Amino acid sequence: MAGSRGTAPQPAFVLHHHDWSESSLILDLFTRGQGRVVAAAKGAKRPYSQLRAVLLPFQRLQVTLGKLPDGGEVQNLRQAEWAGGGAMPSGAALFAGFYLNELLMKLLARHDPHPLLFDAYAQTLPWLDGDDETVEAALRAFELVLLRETGSLPELGVATLTQQPLRADRRYALRGEAGVIEAADEASLGAGELVGLQAALEHGSLAVLQQACRAALPALKQQLRALLHYHLGSSVLRTRQVMLDVQQLE
Repeated sequence: MAGSRGTAPQPAFVLHHHDWSESSLILDLFTRGQGRVVAAAKGAKRPYSQLRAVLLPFQRLQVTLGKLPDGGEVQNLRQAEWAGGGAMPSGAALFAGFYLNELLMKLLARHDPHPLLFDAYAQTLPWLDGDDETVEAALRAFELVLLRETGSLPELGVATLTQQPLRADRRYALRGEAGVIEAADEASLGAGELVGLQAALEHGSLAVLQQACRAALPALKQQLRALLHYHLGSSVLRTRQVMLDVQQLE
């Protein structure tokens, strides 16, 4: 029935796809209303299929989903229309985009809606084609939103164990098992940097958060990398490894 949950058109991005048959695809979609879902795109590989040119990564789609006859977890992609997006990224921007997709696939449970994270993803994509500092700030801001939305980010303005405000003369690190703790290594963050990041998160503007991240680079990258790996367990991010291999070849 039109307008019912699961069948009403909703914004979505293709995170990943693989062959289902000679003519069809299985899609990992990130939707605004249902979160991450798996959908079957029947006939999408046929030469004259309208879906063939639409089901591309990093392009905003408007999709309509329905249940397959077997009633399983995989949904049926009834319709998909292009809803905006820039040119397909290339080079480093392409790797950065696939890195975001891989994070979403590994850290988000299926059918767990995160509309704020969806919006952050959509807003981050255009920034991936900027200069190195712009891209780094965009990635760090998205990682912070992702960690916060999935309940994996401690409050950055206080020491986690004591719940006391951070001391201006001390430096701190982010630890998966302990939250914000005092640290004196080179990759630690100043109290002002962490307080600024927390304020930017609470402000709700991705641009403000990106600016706060710029002030904390590159230590923030190391801190968030450690925090992400903690929550990923032993998983190795394929896109990050590929990026490192390419950099070594260059």
